[in-house]
Formats: sequence, structure tokens, C-alpha cells
Amino acid sequence: MDPSHPVSPDLTYWVAPRHLAGDDGVLAERIGDTLTDLGWRMWPTSRNSLLYVSPDGLRGAEWILASYPFELGGLPVAWQVSARPHPDSALTEWNAYFTAGVPHEALTDFLLALDASETPDVGLENAEAVLTALGARGWLRDMDCPHTTATDPGFSTNVSLEMLPPLIHDADPRDDLLGWQAWAEPVLGAPYLWCASFSASAPHELVAAFASSLAAPGPVPRRTLPVGAEDRLTVVRRG
Repeated sequence: MDPSHPVSPDLTYWVAPRHLAGDDGVLAERIGDTLTDLGWRMWPTSRNSLLYVSPDGLRGAEWILASYPFELGGLPVAWQVSARPHPDSALTEWNAYFTAGVPHEALTDFLLALDASETPDVGLENAEAVLTALGARGWLRDMDCPHTTATDPGFSTNVSLEMLPPLIHDADPRDDLLGWQAWAEPVLGAPYLWCASFSASAPHELVAAFASSLAAPGPVPRRTLPVGAEDRLTVVRRG
């Protein structure tokens, strides 16, 4: 199969691992449907983006790919998720950014965890929760940075607590803060498949929900496979 072109709409490929399966070209639709089902309100903005806001006004998610605000790892950011302490607050407490190509299942589980949280305030100080979630899925801790970094058994995807890249906004203005970063690099030195960045105040338990879903072992359905990752994917079945 040529992975650069969609296959028949009647044929679904169940592939593994999830972290290399891409977004199937439906990242906007899948996340938008999830937020709508949760009761989040949506309206278009003057920036050609789609803004979703939770019923309590404390959480937001914005599809910003059309406005092309900035890049992570050479890829345009597609979704920005944020939380604020009060509905009328002009400043967000923390932000999370996801490029196109991120598996929509992982972003969905992150948003479900965010919606279910009692408050979107800064989370636990225990960063170990993220690495524990990945370890439970069989991911490996980096030998040089065992308390901050884990990778999948195929050494193609990393989740790491490190210095934030530029343009990642957080309520804490200091420039020496650490935040969780995640990225998939199916072939060493080749372009990234996707990237995600969580600002320093993003709750660790929410990042853990994203990481646990990202590393889930079961196959996921796809009609289009991402270019550059096809040799790292296993087609479990067709149907």
C-alpha cells in the first residue's frame, strides 16, 4: 500500500503502535466532535480559528492550524488547549500545544481528563506520575535522565521534562522553567511526525493521561498512514 494516499473509504487498517499511527487526517473533526459531545461551546474567530470553551468557562481548546501561529519541531501547531483560574481572566494559567499528526486518541483522552478535573489549576508537583504512566505501558526510562525522560521500546518517540521552546505561554513568567515535551521521530534525522508541548504549570496528571493514552498497546483504525512511519507500523488486520 502506498501510505501517501488514502485507501478506499470502505477499508480500514488497524495498525500499531498508536504513537506512530498519525492523525488519519481527521484531527480537527475528531477533537471537535469530542468537545461538542462534552458540551463545550464553539464559535469561529477573526483569526480563522475555531474556539471551544467548556461550560464553566475555565477551559479552552482552539483549532489554530489555519492561522499558523508558530511551529514545534518544524510542524505547525494545530490545537492549543488552555485553562484559566476565572472565566473572566485575561491570562491563562497554562497552555498545551499539539501539531498536526498527533494521534487523535491521545489528545482526546487528554481533553476528557481535563474536562473531568474539578479545577484546571496547576497540578501536582509529582512529575513522576508521567513516567510511571509510561512505565506501566512498557516504555523505557532514559539511562542518562531516568527522572525526566522516557522512550518507547522502538526508540522512535520520546516524552521528556525539559526547557521550554520559544512561544510556549504560561502564567509563571520565568524563562528557566521546565515543561513536558513529546515528539515522534520515526527515522532518526528525518522530519518529526508530530510534536506536543505542555507549559510549566500544566498539571502532571493531565500530561500523564496523554502519555498513557499515547503508549496504549492496542491497534487503532486508520484509512491513511503517515508518510515516513510506514516501515515502523504493523498492520494488525484489515476490515
